[in-house]
Amino acid sequence: MHAAADRHHHGLGSGRSILSLRRDPPVHSLDALPLPPSSPHDHIGIQEADLESFQRQVTERFQDLMSCSGPKEILSVAWTQRLLEVFLSLQEQFHGLVLKVPSPRSTAVDRTLNEFYDRSVKALDVCNAVRDGIEQVRSWGKLLEIVLFALDIKKKNLGEGQFRRAKKALVDLAIGMLDRKDPGAMNSHRNRSFGRSNNNCSNPTTPRDYSSADRFRSLSWSVSRAWSAAKQIQSIGYNLNYPKGNEIVATHGLALAAYTMGVVLLFVMWALVAAIPCQDRGLQAHFAVPRQLGWASPLLTLHDRIVEESKRKERKNACGLLREIYLIEKWSRAVRESVDLASFPLEDEKEREMTERVEELRKVFESLNNGLDPLERQVRVVFHHIVRSRTEASGI
Repeated sequence: MHAAADRHHHGLGSGRSILSLRRDPPVHSLDALPLPPSSPHDHIGIQEADLESFQRQVTERFQDLMSCSGPKEILSVAWTQRLLEVFLSLQEQFHGLVLKVPSPRSTAVDRTLNEFYDRSVKALDVCNAVRDGIEQVRSWGKLLEIVLFALDIKKKNLGEGQFRRAKKALVDLAIGMLDRKDPGAMNSHRNRSFGRSNNNCSNPTTPRDYSSADRFRSLSWSVSRAWSAAKQIQSIGYNLNYPKGNEIVATHGLALAAYTMGVVLLFVMWALVAAIPCQDRGLQAHFAVPRQLGWASPLLTLHDRIVEESKRKERKNACGLLREIYLIEKWSRAVRESVDLASFPLEDEKEREMTERVEELRKVFESLNNGLDPLERQVRVVFHHIVRSRTEASGI
């Protein structure tokens, strides 16, 4: 797999063009396929260099992401933010390709873009569910704050009253972090959509964003209790196949770019659902990507690393693979053990042990406190970027 990445560092094989790519398994060479006749009605204004540049950028961005995906980085809040930055960058480049398509579009190009945008609109529900999950994690942070305040040995002498308060918050936290079939049911603000007005948001949308979001109300205004994140991911990936040779030729290579962006969309939404507590989440998505694509190796390597994380004994029953969730569970359990075993007056050794554990819990709390708001804003940007791209593309 790594050798494949080395051979195709620039996204395509050395000396190969978009229009000469073969399917995997191999089919007849596209060089032998006649190009469609050029006419003002079906010729697109995308240069082959643009398409190759896009493929190269996908490869480079995922190689960069893989380079910062060690055991302590992958699926952290910071890593998830970086993943969304990759998606937004590539989505913007793909949108730039689409805007170069002159009107009226050929039937083949129209079909390719409609399939892609129908797929991307399904991601809006995932964005809404992820924001609900972030809100749920934020509610755990409030319980952590109670624990940290109650057990702040630097500001007060600890007594039984503080321990009882901390223990109650820790019990509530443990209950709230159970991996339930519908974790979102505990959220009193369930199903807030990015399409709704939110006065608390520091980055309000423009009137155009609101009107655009209205068009997708059926998919993204809210999700019902029967909604399933796992099924939505499967729906996004349904029939996502490497384009046939005649499809690539008929669209002057745009079909390959749309396929590439479709896989990127599927992977990003799958990773978000894996990391953040979501309603009926799961990791069943299937990634069958031809190896001759340079970005296949880093993307599939990241996929494998996330699956490996999900199989670790201490994370099998987690409500989300976000690294901070794992650390909350680890250190809140350790602090609770200290609280349960405490006797007054506290022995010096027991006090030092508890202080160390509380300090580790404080680090996790600060990471969440600093990262959740920017992460939520990024998910919001992804939501509106998908809406805006679909709306602008439909007007070409």
